[in-house]
Amino acid sequence: MVEKLIIIGSGPAGLSAAIYASREGFAPLVLGGFAPGGQLQLTTKVENYPGFPEGVDGPVLIEQMMNQAKKFGTRFVYENAIEVDFSGKPFKVKTADKEFESECIIIATGANAKRLGIDSENKFMGRGVSNCATCDGAFYKGKDVITVGGGDTAMEDSVFLTRFAKSVTIVHRKDHFRASKTMQDRVFSNPKIRVIWNTTIAEITGDRSVTGVRLKNVLTNQTTEMKIDGVFVAIGYTPNTDIFKGKIELDQMGYIVPKDEVYTGIDGVFVAGDVADHFYRQAATAAGSGVKAALIAREYLQNLESNANKQ
Repeated sequence: MVEKLIIIGSGPAGLSAAIYASREGFAPLVLGGFAPGGQLQLTTKVENYPGFPEGVDGPVLIEQMMNQAKKFGTRFVYENAIEVDFSGKPFKVKTADKEFESECIIIATGANAKRLGIDSENKFMGRGVSNCATCDGAFYKGKDVITVGGGDTAMEDSVFLTRFAKSVTIVHRKDHFRASKTMQDRVFSNPKIRVIWNTTIAEITGDRSVTGVRLKNVLTNQTTEMKIDGVFVAIGYTPNTDIFKGKIELDQMGYIVPKDEVYTGIDGVFVAGDVADHFYRQAATAAGSGVKAALIAREYLQNLESNANKQ
């Protein structure tokens, strides 16, 4: 059986695309992975997604979007795509033990935030540890927070957090930032921000939520304790594009290069969400791009049907 539309990924981009495509009667197949939902599954409270004035837990939002997609006829396979073949039509997508064929593909595999790699980071994720300052910064009004990183994202996050936090401490493992001079100037001129150089976070401490960190100087190996209310990890993202290497144009960071927002350069293969966006990285913007991809996919599939009827 050749599917009309396969959507690879089940975060806000993939699910929004599924809702729109299924309402059009295309009954898309979503390869949602073993842990569907993307980054929202790690978010305990989302307060900036439209329609939820009291906020909504990330997993709850994902569940509601999945139920809405199912209502209109979307089907889900909870396996990871491990290989694709876009060299001819129908397109092929393989999981560990299945192969699917489709006339049209929407790639919405997202990006994963890079982690510190310590056990306590996972323990407190969503309970004082965050990868998204613009998502969670408002929760730390009048509190003391740490930002980890040395690039533009860390600088931007730190400056943004000063709108809410009483103080922001940047912890960086080197003695200099790699961020642009403009962003560094904004950080160094902000009285709410201070920097601790040559230092990493060895452990995040707390009970139900974060109350402190144990810092380690990488030059002396000396450790110190520091009371803190929140830790924002801003060391970058990794787009989930390994299976698309050599199949679609990627930029130097590994993100899919979009053409006119949702096109990939391969006729019938479209892209949506954070897998092609290393700037906004918001649930709402990902959902919006999923809608755009679905509308363009609809046009593509309708043209295929029209051409087939003429023959």
